[in-house]
Amino acid sequence: MYNKVGKKIIKQLREIVENNIIYEPEKMQDYAGDEFALSSIRKMPEVVVKPKDSDEVAKILRLADQKKIPVTPRGGGTGLCGGCVPLWGGIVLSLERMNNILEIDKENMMAVVEAGVTLSDFYARVEEVNLFFPPHPGEESAQFGGLINTNAGGARAVKYGVVRDYIKGLEVVLPQGEIITLGGKYMKNSTGYNLLSLIVGSEGTLSIVTKAIISLLPKPQVTYTLVVPYDNLDNALESVPEIRNKVVPMAIEFIEGEVIPPTEKLLGKKWPVKGRAYLMIIVDGSSEEEVFKVLEDIGNICLSHGAAIKSVDELSIADTNKRQEDVLEIRSKIYSALKSKMIEILDITVSPAKIAEYVAKVYKISKKYSMWLPNYGHAGDGNVHTHLMKVGITNGKIDEDEMKDWESRYPLVRDEIHKEAKGLGGIVSGEHGIGLIKMEYLPMFVEPAQIEIMKGIKRLFDPNNILNPGKVFTI
Repeated sequence: MYNKVGKKIIKQLREIVENNIIYEPEKMQDYAGDEFALSSIRKMPEVVVKPKDSDEVAKILRLADQKKIPVTPRGGGTGLCGGCVPLWGGIVLSLERMNNILEIDKENMMAVVEAGVTLSDFYARVEEVNLFFPPHPGEESAQFGGLINTNAGGARAVKYGVVRDYIKGLEVVLPQGEIITLGGKYMKNSTGYNLLSLIVGSEGTLSIVTKAIISLLPKPQVTYTLVVPYDNLDNALESVPEIRNKVVPMAIEFIEGEVIPPTEKLLGKKWPVKGRAYLMIIVDGSSEEEVFKVLEDIGNICLSHGAAIKSVDELSIADTNKRQEDVLEIRSKIYSALKSKMIEILDITVSPAKIAEYVAKVYKISKKYSMWLPNYGHAGDGNVHTHLMKVGITNGKIDEDEMKDWESRYPLVRDEIHKEAKGLGGIVSGEHGIGLIKMEYLPMFVEPAQIEIMKGIKRLFDPNNILNPGKVFTI
């Protein structure tokens, strides 16, 4: 199907990227997979190349297309569904050297970045000029190329939207090596088909993103984080619709209590309150008076739904940058804390009003198969992260030892959860993408006609199917 990378191709690639190339097996291990919990999906590339600019990317793709060699683009490798696994070997094209923030345009409140810029570096630079990039997908080592290709979301999406809402322009390289520019520094565009939005979320199957124009916002004057404990998750989730009808927080997260202790242990930090379940709510505004009024309203709503506090005076409010960073880091690192005992993290999204019903169905499946299936996620937008674990649960208590037969239970549990999500009108992925891991469920949630249109678009962009083949669907 594809040709192998021989010595002649390696020589040509070496010349293109000025020796920024890896082909020794032991040095390519870090490029074989992403953060998906099971190592069984990892595949070794035949060569890793690290271009410095879009011209080098174009030359690599032109060569690969002519020789019919698969190319897998790679950012920070922080994905969770095998999107950057080089399934057919071939070339891994790492964008790590293309890590320049080219411009911060304060007048237009936009930035221009290369695809290899990390979130952490970008946040720091934007902060310096008192501007704000709202999306926070969680892992700050993620690079913009990956964020754009998965249309990453995160906790702040409930108020500020997802990455797509901030991408105003892209420079991309097509599989045949042609460089094109989509969009630009303007807020409105009705000039032909919206190819910009098509590329965002395409998981590296249509083009390689090399640069992006990003819209920014004024930095909020005041931001506080509220953590509300509950004696059970049902009460926490019952609070959410009323909160959403009353105010628009930056984020509303729900978290099961069992996932907090291992995360505290991993980070050496303490969660601010104790409970069996939590809501983590981030509120921003123009003044402390405004934000405190919103927090008081939220606190009263939570109390009316059984929050484990006696009055709003007992609310745990993280009111300094350090306290807020600690809370957000614990929430962001739950996956890392559970990973050693995890099979897979799901990314199912239902309408926000149906989160409680979805979680109740997960609990029934957990009891049926005696498998621990902890949940947390974005209560404000319906995106739930259910973890399928290698450990069981007995009489409501999590087992210490790994289940001997988890491999036989796993596909049964996985299928039942997706069927229940489908029955609730949900979708298979809210922010992680389809990648390699979720391909089998795409036909369950998307009509055949839609998938055929997607395949037609893929064939038009990439007739030789060299770019990230074997992801999203098969051609």
